[in-house]
Amino acid sequence: MAHSELPQLRHTAADGIATVVIDHPAKRNAMTTDMWRALPPLLDGLAADPAVRVLVLTGAGATFCAGADIAGLRGSSGESQGLAVAAEEALAAFPKPTLAAVRGYCVGGGCQLAAACDLRFAEEGASFGITPAKLGIVYAASSTRRLVELVGPATAKYLLFSGELIGAERALRTGLVDEVLATGELGKRVAEFAKVLASRSLLTQAAAKEFAAGRVDRDDYWARQARGSGDTAEGVAAFLERRAPRFEWTVGPGR
Repeated sequence: MAHSELPQLRHTAADGIATVVIDHPAKRNAMTTDMWRALPPLLDGLAADPAVRVLVLTGAGATFCAGADIAGLRGSSGESQGLAVAAEEALAAFPKPTLAAVRGYCVGGGCQLAAACDLRFAEEGASFGITPAKLGIVYAASSTRRLVELVGPATAKYLLFSGELIGAERALRTGLVDEVLATGELGKRVAEFAKVLASRSLLTQAAAKEFAAGRVDRDDYWARQARGSGDTAEGVAAFLERRAPRFEWTVGPGR
């Protein structure tokens, strides 16, 4: 991926894995208004691409994302927050598995994006924080609920009330991250695990993602998808033949 000094979201896709990189080197990958605005349509395109089975979100260099670009809050903090929440919700609604690969700072809006991913892997030394109390901003209800679901009410209040940063090990203990890797091992582990996810049944993953999010009105829909997909027959045949399965079901339009 070509590097640019301009703030941007870069992305590539290969072997079923799309990688989106938050790239704003001058401000520790802080998200600008334009970057918040660009994320939902980028995700829509990747969701519609049948070649994409897994999404990895990360930051350029040694930082995941230091939050929203504060300079963008001078004009209209409400507009910026609305765009951030829309981007977060688009990421949470992405119909395929999502994984945040975190190095360095994962703060404010960056932590908001990481929390919207299905899984979070962090490198030791990473720092996490939710900082609206430092700016007098009311954290969105949807973002607060998502944080509470991840870490529980006590830790959510600790983070939101104080704005203090916590390290990767504490984030692991509280459920904010799923794995902590030694320095230099994050990229390898994320690549390996993303490859595992891409090899599994997207039908299973997409249904599980909806059910885990609390959907209770789609049992019939997923039963129809399963009957017509061929994934179950392929999975059983591959098991009996001692070979890797070749799952073909993908997310359809309108999903």
